[in-house]
Amino acid sequence: MSDAALREEDHTAALTHCDGLLLRQMTKAAMTWLTTNQQIVNALNVFPVPDGDTGTNMLLTMQAACKEAAEKTDKGAGAIAHAIAHGALMGARGNSGVILSQVWRGFARALDDRESFDGRLFATAMREATETAYKGVVKPVEGTILTVSKDVAVAAEGAAGESDDLRYILECVVAAAHESVERTPDLLPVLKQAGVVDSGGKGLAIVLEGMLRYLRGESLDAAPVTPIKTLDLASIGAAMDAVEPGQEWEVVVDFRPKPELDLPYFYNRLDSMGTSIQVGSGEDLYRVHIHLVKEKRYEPIALAEDLGTVVNVHMENLIDQMEREKDSKAPPPLPQVKIEPGQIAVVAVAPGQGLARVFASLGAVVVSGGQTMNPSTEEILNAIGDLPTHQVVVLPNNKNIVLAAQQARDLSVKHVAVVPTRTVPQGIAAMLALTPGGELDAVARAMTAAFQAIETGEITTATRDVELNGVTCRAGQIIGLHNGDLTVAAESVEATVLDLLKKMRAAERELITLYYGEPVTAADAAAQVEAIRARYPDQEIELVEGGQPHYHYIVSAE
Repeated sequence: MSDAALREEDHTAALTHCDGLLLRQMTKAAMTWLTTNQQIVNALNVFPVPDGDTGTNMLLTMQAACKEAAEKTDKGAGAIAHAIAHGALMGARGNSGVILSQVWRGFARALDDRESFDGRLFATAMREATETAYKGVVKPVEGTILTVSKDVAVAAEGAAGESDDLRYILECVVAAAHESVERTPDLLPVLKQAGVVDSGGKGLAIVLEGMLRYLRGESLDAAPVTPIKTLDLASIGAAMDAVEPGQEWEVVVDFRPKPELDLPYFYNRLDSMGTSIQVGSGEDLYRVHIHLVKEKRYEPIALAEDLGTVVNVHMENLIDQMEREKDSKAPPPLPQVKIEPGQIAVVAVAPGQGLARVFASLGAVVVSGGQTMNPSTEEILNAIGDLPTHQVVVLPNNKNIVLAAQQARDLSVKHVAVVPTRTVPQGIAAMLALTPGGELDAVARAMTAAFQAIETGEITTATRDVELNGVTCRAGQIIGLHNGDLTVAAESVEATVLDLLKKMRAAERELITLYYGEPVTAADAAAQVEAIRARYPDQEIELVEGGQPHYHYIVSAE
């Protein structure tokens, strides 16, 4: 059945076949529904740190898939599926985005060059999608998007044996997906400890649900009803990066609502006022962030007063801020990296201008990215392709970029090795072990051995209340992560740094390096170094401007 035919029916008659045009519209609907629920998926982060970007990564992956499909003139289901898969593959960001691209790859492989598919072929495609996704991960972990894809395939096969109605089969698939998501904490203990379900699995369930909603003729832009994420002032900077034309003021309102706050009504009222809307809750307090034109800048305050008690207001002129940023001095260009043909080159991902400069000074070509801004497979692949050599090492420097780096490696015609660094200090340690004239595999092994000896610490602001690894923290507290695990929580940055260094057994190390980020001034960073020197007089202390967003400090001990 074509999309035109679907629009003319009552959305209840049996749907026995799907052609390429309908598949394209279903995929676009999946992307739209994921857009609606993006922040719900982002909020499902195990650790209370400002890197909840699974929803964003999956959405960007779906946007790339839909863009590729929209440019395809062939109307066959197989051809459209292959276009979707290719777009997802190249646009994949983050681990969940990469796995989602592999799901589409398997789905397309099963359809091959078919003009349309029925229920049984759909079930076969879902099984192939699952198997392809599992094969794409070196060490598959249950309780993740992989498990949800597997349960979905089982449901599709069962439903296809009962009916040839694709709508019914998808209903069973969506129900199974949501049930599987709810079971993920039973399979992955860290999810249960954090009180969340798997974010990638939730994203896949939403993608499938968007397709079903389209087939049912249901709305794709309804306000989400799932509990909203915690939002603090530290996270508002991300929203400031994109100021829509015509929006002149930023307003942030903290208020204590009266009982039975009507969230759909609240969202609708905010939507009529402005854009870049973010709403968060913690304890009995709500925080609203919104961009508005000058004439409406007091409206969210009045709305909050109607619904409860206003306790704090922050207002800023966005036009003035942008003008000041425009006038500020641009950072100097990165050092030019000289690479001779035949040498080993390095592509490194870095989250800030200062850190990019460090990697460039060590001889790496830098791809911008990190927490909340994972580069796509295509961006990494392009960086590899632009190098004047056939031997390349990729340093992801973030656990959520490793799969995209590996996917770029597999797509490249060059000899590429991914050294799976999960933190910036690990990446810097690996760079120090680089031998440009060596043999690639041997050099990659040496770089891997070098980064494994590094202890990494990260200081940021907790985005929600959580008890994890025996540490209890509240939203807004300063927290410290040791090698990616929540380790300490305190009221001040200085105390958290010192507590974290103790956990890192810094007294047994020779060198402590602090990379200070956007939330920290140079003066505050210098004061922090003095506090560390007083505590660790026998260690060498280095201070580097990292410029990374969200994280006050990245710390290495070696």
